[in-house]
Amino acid sequence: EENNHKNNHKSCKTRLLPKRIILVRHGESEGNLDTSAYSTTPDYKISLTEEGRAQARLAGSHLRDLVSSQGPCSDWRVYFYVSPYERTRSTLREIGKSFSKKRVIGVREECRIREQDFGNFQVEERMKIIKETRERFGRFFYRFPEGESAADVFDRVSSFLESLWRDIDLNRLHSDSSQDLNLIIISHGLASRVFLMKWFKWTVEQFERLNNLGNCEIRVMELGHGGEYSLAINHSDEELLEWGLSPEMIKDQKWRIDGNKADWNDHCTWYLRSFFDYESDSEDDVERS
Repeated sequence: EENNHKNNHKSCKTRLLPKRIILVRHGESEGNLDTSAYSTTPDYKISLTEEGRAQARLAGSHLRDLVSSQGPCSDWRVYFYVSPYERTRSTLREIGKSFSKKRVIGVREECRIREQDFGNFQVEERMKIIKETRERFGRFFYRFPEGESAADVFDRVSSFLESLWRDIDLNRLHSDSSQDLNLIIISHGLASRVFLMKWFKWTVEQFERLNNLGNCEIRVMELGHGGEYSLAINHSDEELLEWGLSPEMIKDQKWRIDGNKADWNDHCTWYLRSFFDYESDSEDDVERS
Protein backbone atom coordinates (compact mmCIF):
# COMPACT_ATOMS: atom_id res chain seq x y z
CA GLU A 1 0.00 0.00 0.00
CA GLU A 2 2.68 2.49 0.98
CA ASN A 3 4.52 2.09 -2.32
CA ASN A 4 1.66 3.67 -4.27
CA HIS A 5 2.87 6.95 -2.84
CA LYS A 6 6.64 6.67 -3.19
CA ASN A 7 6.84 8.84 -6.29
CA ASN A 8 4.25 11.39 -5.19
CA HIS A 9 4.86 14.85 -3.77
CA LYS A 10 8.27 15.40 -5.37
CA SER A 11 8.52 18.74 -3.61
CA CYS A 12 9.16 16.97 -0.30
CA LYS A 13 12.94 16.67 0.00
CA THR A 14 12.87 13.93 2.63
CA ARG A 15 9.89 11.87 3.58
CA LEU A 16 10.17 10.66 7.18
CA LEU A 17 8.67 7.21 7.51
CA PRO A 18 7.42 6.03 10.90
CA LYS A 19 9.73 3.50 12.51
CA ARG A 20 6.73 1.47 13.63
CA ILE A 21 3.00 1.37 13.03
CA ILE A 22 1.38 -0.39 15.97
CA LEU A 23 -2.21 -1.62 16.07
CA VAL A 24 -3.86 -2.02 19.47
CA ARG A 25 -7.28 -3.45 20.21
CA HIS A 26 -9.19 -1.86 23.10
CA GLY A 27 -9.24 -3.43 26.57
CA GLU A 28 -11.98 -5.68 27.88
CA SER A 29 -15.33 -3.91 27.61
CA GLU A 30 -18.68 -4.39 29.31
CA GLY A 31 -19.89 -5.87 26.03
CA ASN A 32 -17.06 -8.41 25.97
CA LEU A 33 -18.04 -9.45 29.48
CA ASP A 34 -21.80 -9.52 28.89
CA THR A 35 -23.14 -9.33 25.33
CA SER A 36 -26.59 -8.32 26.61
CA ALA A 37 -25.12 -4.85 27.18
CA TYR A 38 -25.42 -4.22 23.43
CA SER A 39 -29.22 -4.54 23.64
CA THR A 40 -29.58 -1.57 26.02
CA THR A 41 -26.48 0.57 25.44
CA PRO A 42 -25.36 2.01 22.09
CA ASP A 43 -22.20 0.26 20.93
CA TYR A 44 -20.15 3.45 20.88
CA LYS A 45 -21.00 4.09 24.56
CA ILE A 46 -19.91 0.67 25.85
CA SER A 47 -17.23 1.27 28.48
CA LEU A 48 -14.21 -0.65 29.71
CA THR A 49 -14.34 -2.96 32.70
CA GLU A 50 -11.84 -2.57 35.54
CA GLU A 51 -9.95 -5.48 33.99
CA GLY A 52 -9.99 -3.64 30.67
CA ARG A 53 -8.44 -0.55 32.24
CA ALA A 54 -5.76 -2.70 33.87
CA GLN A 55 -5.06 -4.35 30.52
CA ALA A 56 -4.67 -0.93 28.91
CA ARG A 57 -2.22 0.25 31.57
CA LEU A 58 -0.17 -2.90 31.08
CA ALA A 59 -0.27 -2.41 27.31
CA GLY A 60 0.97 1.15 27.77
CA SER A 61 3.96 -0.07 29.75
CA HIS A 62 4.70 -2.69 27.11
CA LEU A 63 4.43 -0.15 24.30
CA ARG A 64 6.76 2.28 26.05
CA ASP A 65 9.33 -0.48 26.55
CA LEU A 66 8.97 -1.52 22.91
CA VAL A 67 9.52 1.90 21.35
CA SER A 68 12.28 2.94 23.75
CA SER A 69 14.43 -0.19 23.83
CA GLN A 70 14.97 -1.06 20.16
CA GLY A 71 17.31 0.57 17.68
CA PRO A 72 20.13 3.11 17.96
CA CYS A 73 17.85 6.14 18.25
CA SER A 74 17.12 7.16 21.83
CA ASP A 75 15.05 10.16 20.78
CA TRP A 76 11.65 8.70 19.93
CA ARG A 77 8.12 10.06 19.75
CA VAL A 78 4.61 8.61 19.54
CA TYR A 79 1.56 9.77 17.61
CA PHE A 80 -1.82 8.27 18.47
CA TYR A 81 -4.88 7.62 16.33
CA VAL A 82 -7.98 6.49 18.21
CA SER A 83 -11.48 5.31 17.33
CA PRO A 84 -14.22 7.61 18.71
CA TYR A 85 -15.83 4.81 20.76
CA GLU A 86 -15.76 5.12 24.54
CA ARG A 87 -13.84 1.87 25.04
CA THR A 88 -11.05 2.90 22.67
CA ARG A 89 -10.77 6.41 24.08
CA SER A 90 -10.60 4.98 27.61
CA THR A 91 -7.93 2.56 26.44
CA LEU A 92 -5.94 5.50 25.07
CA ARG A 93 -6.24 7.39 28.35
CA GLU A 94 -4.81 4.43 30.27
CA ILE A 95 -2.07 3.75 27.72
CA GLY A 96 -1.15 7.43 27.73
CA LYS A 97 -0.19 7.24 31.41
CA SER A 98 2.99 5.43 30.34
CA PHE A 99 4.22 8.31 28.17
CA SER A 100 5.58 11.67 29.25
CA LYS A 101 4.13 14.75 27.58
CA LYS A 102 7.26 15.45 25.53
CA ARG A 103 7.10 12.00 23.92
CA VAL A 104 3.55 12.46 22.55
CA ILE A 105 3.58 14.71 19.49
CA GLY A 106 -0.04 14.21 18.50
CA VAL A 107 -3.39 12.55 19.13
CA ARG A 108 -6.13 12.34 16.54
CA GLU A 109 -9.63 10.90 16.85
CA GLU A 110 -10.38 9.07 13.60
CA CYS A 111 -13.94 7.98 12.82
CA ARG A 112 -12.90 5.75 9.92
CA ILE A 113 -11.24 3.23 12.26
CA ARG A 114 -14.37 2.77 14.40
CA GLU A 115 -15.98 -0.61 15.12
CA GLN A 116 -18.00 -2.42 12.48
CA ASP A 117 -21.63 -1.30 12.76
CA PHE A 118 -23.68 -4.34 13.75
CA GLY A 119 -27.03 -2.54 13.50
CA ASN A 120 -27.88 -0.20 16.37
CA PHE A 121 -29.20 -2.01 19.46
CA GLN A 122 -28.32 -5.70 19.27
CA VAL A 123 -30.86 -8.17 20.68
CA GLU A 124 -29.03 -11.33 21.73
CA GLU A 125 -31.44 -13.90 20.29
CA ARG A 126 -31.61 -12.09 16.95
CA MET A 127 -27.85 -11.59 16.77
CA LYS A 128 -27.23 -15.30 17.30
CA ILE A 129 -29.31 -16.11 14.21
CA ILE A 130 -27.71 -13.29 12.22
CA LYS A 131 -24.18 -14.47 13.03
CA GLU A 132 -25.07 -18.03 12.01
CA THR A 133 -26.26 -16.62 8.68
CA ARG A 134 -22.99 -14.68 8.34
CA GLU A 135 -21.00 -17.90 8.68
CA ARG A 136 -22.96 -19.44 5.81
CA PHE A 137 -22.78 -16.33 3.64
CA GLY A 138 -19.14 -15.40 4.28
CA ARG A 139 -17.68 -13.22 7.03
CA PHE A 140 -16.20 -10.57 4.76
CA PHE A 141 -19.16 -9.77 2.52
CA TYR A 142 -22.09 -10.36 4.88
CA ARG A 143 -23.76 -7.06 5.78
CA PHE A 144 -25.55 -6.88 9.11
CA PRO A 145 -29.15 -5.60 8.87
CA GLU A 146 -29.03 -1.82 9.45
CA GLY A 147 -25.26 -2.20 9.78
CA GLU A 148 -22.07 -2.87 7.86
CA SER A 149 -20.13 -5.70 6.29
CA ALA A 150 -16.40 -6.18 6.76
CA ALA A 151 -16.15 -5.03 3.13
CA ASP A 152 -17.74 -1.72 4.15
CA VAL A 153 -15.16 -1.36 6.93
CA PHE A 154 -12.44 -2.15 4.38
CA ASP A 155 -13.59 0.79 2.25
CA ARG A 156 -13.40 3.35 5.05
CA VAL A 157 -10.13 1.96 6.44
CA SER A 158 -8.71 2.23 2.90
CA SER A 159 -9.75 5.89 2.87
CA PHE A 160 -8.02 6.39 6.22
CA LEU A 161 -4.83 4.82 4.85
CA GLU A 162 -4.85 7.19 1.89
CA SER A 163 -5.12 10.15 4.27
CA LEU A 164 -2.41 8.70 6.49
CA TRP A 165 0.00 8.40 3.60
CA ARG A 166 -0.68 11.94 2.43
CA ASP A 167 0.23 13.13 5.93
CA ILE A 168 3.40 11.01 5.87
CA ASP A 169 4.33 12.17 2.36
CA LEU A 170 4.06 15.80 3.44
CA ASN A 171 5.75 15.23 6.83
CA ARG A 172 2.67 16.52 8.63
CA LEU A 173 3.08 14.08 11.52
CA HIS A 174 6.62 15.06 12.38
CA SER A 175 9.58 16.73 10.67
CA ASP A 176 12.60 15.88 12.84
CA SER A 177 14.75 13.22 11.17
CA SER A 178 16.68 12.63 14.40
CA GLN A 179 13.58 11.16 16.06
CA ASP A 180 12.02 7.74 15.60
CA LEU A 181 8.27 8.14 15.10
CA ASN A 182 5.89 5.43 16.29
CA LEU A 183 2.27 5.55 15.11
CA ILE A 184 -0.05 3.83 17.58
CA ILE A 185 -3.56 3.10 16.29
CA ILE A 186 -6.06 2.18 19.00
CA SER A 187 -9.05 0.57 17.38
CA HIS A 188 -11.10 -2.63 17.25
CA GLY A 189 -10.48 -6.24 16.30
CA LEU A 190 -12.07 -6.24 12.86
CA ALA A 191 -10.83 -2.79 11.90
CA SER A 192 -7.29 -3.85 12.79
CA ARG A 193 -7.51 -7.03 10.72
CA VAL A 194 -8.92 -5.08 7.78
CA PHE A 195 -6.09 -2.55 8.15
CA LEU A 196 -3.54 -5.37 7.82
CA MET A 197 -5.47 -6.88 4.91
CA LYS A 198 -5.37 -3.61 2.99
CA TRP A 199 -1.74 -2.86 3.85
CA PHE A 200 -0.33 -6.26 2.92
CA LYS A 201 -2.74 -6.90 0.02
CA TRP A 202 -4.20 -10.03 1.58
CA THR A 203 -7.07 -11.71 -0.24
CA VAL A 204 -10.59 -12.16 1.12
CA GLU A 205 -9.84 -15.85 1.74
CA GLN A 206 -6.72 -14.95 3.71
CA PHE A 207 -8.65 -12.38 5.73
CA GLU A 208 -11.36 -14.89 6.64
CA ARG A 209 -8.75 -17.23 8.12
CA LEU A 210 -7.43 -14.56 10.48
CA ASN A 211 -8.18 -14.81 14.19
CA ASN A 212 -9.34 -11.79 16.13
CA LEU A 213 -7.01 -9.84 18.39
CA GLY A 214 -7.43 -10.30 22.12
CA ASN A 215 -8.20 -7.33 24.35
CA CYS A 216 -5.24 -4.92 24.32
CA GLU A 217 -3.32 -7.28 22.06
CA ILE A 218 -0.94 -5.52 19.68
CA ARG A 219 0.38 -6.00 16.17
CA VAL A 220 3.71 -4.29 15.44
CA MET A 221 4.59 -3.37 11.87
CA GLU A 222 8.22 -2.23 11.80
CA LEU A 223 10.11 -0.59 8.95
CA GLY A 224 12.57 -2.99 7.32
CA HIS A 225 15.90 -2.25 5.68
CA GLY A 226 14.40 -2.04 2.18
CA GLY A 227 11.58 0.35 3.05
CA GLU A 228 8.83 -2.23 3.59
CA TYR A 229 6.95 -2.81 6.85
CA SER A 230 6.93 -6.29 8.39
CA LEU A 231 5.19 -8.08 11.24
CA ALA A 232 8.05 -10.61 11.40
CA ILE A 233 10.54 -8.21 13.01
CA ASN A 234 8.73 -8.20 16.35
CA HIS A 235 6.60 -11.34 16.14
CA SER A 236 7.65 -14.99 15.90
CA ASP A 237 6.50 -17.55 13.34
CA GLU A 238 4.47 -19.20 16.08
CA GLU A 239 2.63 -15.96 16.80
CA LEU A 240 1.91 -15.33 13.13
CA LEU A 241 0.57 -18.87 12.71
CA GLU A 242 -1.60 -18.42 15.79
CA TRP A 243 -3.05 -15.25 14.28
CA GLY A 244 -4.07 -17.20 11.18
CA LEU A 245 -1.32 -16.30 8.72
CA SER A 246 -0.49 -19.08 6.27
CA PRO A 247 3.12 -20.23 5.66
CA GLU A 248 3.14 -18.20 2.43
CA MET A 249 1.95 -15.08 4.25
CA ILE A 250 4.68 -15.58 6.86
CA LYS A 251 7.27 -15.98 4.09
CA ASP A 252 6.11 -12.64 2.71
CA GLN A 253 6.49 -10.99 6.12
CA LYS A 254 10.04 -12.32 6.41
CA TRP A 255 10.92 -11.10 2.93
CA ARG A 256 9.70 -7.63 3.86
CA ILE A 257 12.39 -7.33 6.55
CA ASP A 258 15.03 -6.71 3.86
CA GLY A 259 13.04 -6.62 0.62
CA ASN A 260 11.83 -3.76 -1.52
CA LYS A 261 8.87 -3.30 -3.83
CA ALA A 262 10.95 -3.49 -7.01
CA ASP A 263 11.37 -7.26 -6.72
CA TRP A 264 8.21 -8.09 -4.77
CA ASN A 265 6.57 -10.12 -7.56
CA ASP A 266 9.72 -12.21 -8.07
CA HIS A 267 9.98 -13.13 -4.40
CA CYS A 268 6.26 -13.43 -3.65
CA THR A 269 4.98 -15.51 -6.54
CA TRP A 270 2.30 -16.97 -4.24
CA TYR A 271 0.32 -13.76 -4.72
CA LEU A 272 0.19 -14.21 -8.50
CA ARG A 273 -0.53 -17.93 -8.11
CA SER A 274 -3.62 -17.10 -6.07
CA PHE A 275 -5.13 -15.60 -9.24
CA PHE A 276 -3.38 -17.36 -12.14
CA ASP A 277 -2.34 -20.94 -12.82
CA TYR A 278 0.90 -20.59 -14.76
CA GLU A 279 1.64 -23.93 -16.35
CA SER A 280 4.08 -22.52 -18.89
CA ASP A 281 6.42 -19.58 -19.13
CA SER A 282 6.38 -19.70 -22.92
CA GLU A 283 4.43 -17.16 -24.96
CA ASP A 284 3.86 -19.87 -27.57
CA ASP A 285 1.85 -21.97 -25.11
CA VAL A 286 -0.57 -19.18 -24.16
CA GLU A 287 -4.14 -19.95 -25.18
CA ARG A 288 -5.43 -17.69 -27.93
CA SER A 289 -9.08 -17.17 -28.78
